[in-house]
Amino acid sequence: MASVPLHYVDLRAFCYATEDDKRVEDALRTYLPEGFPIERAETEGFHGDRILVLSARVETADEIRVVLDRLRELPDIERFTAELDDRVTENCEFYVTLDKQAAFRGEVARGDGLTLRAKVEAYPAKKESAVENVKQVLAGEY
Repeated sequence: MASVPLHYVDLRAFCYATEDDKRVEDALRTYLPEGFPIERAETEGFHGDRILVLSARVETADEIRVVLDRLRELPDIERFTAELDDRVTENCEFYVTLDKQAAFRGEVARGDGLTLRAKVEAYPAKKESAVENVKQVLAGEY
């Protein structure tokens, strides 16, 4: 099978003091391969409240495919694909925010709460090449 034109995919979620960290972790796992390790880092909000940062970096092609397969389940994938010029940076990074509540229910939807960031392979390393690679990835052509 061909390689995936992504160097890695980072997924991140913030768990605020009013949230159950197990539920937020379950939401993040909606996009991750089964049993994938999640890193935890505790920090503090402006008013001293606890914020737990849950994150995972997916680096192997097979694991990245799991994340991409879930991402392709977005109900508005055609509209999403049309927005790629706004979602890929000049540094060949692809960003999307995902709905944390939907992910907890096992659903895939755009929204707030989860952040996906992917470093796109592009030769030459230009935004236009990266956008084309992400289009192929979202179409399942890898």
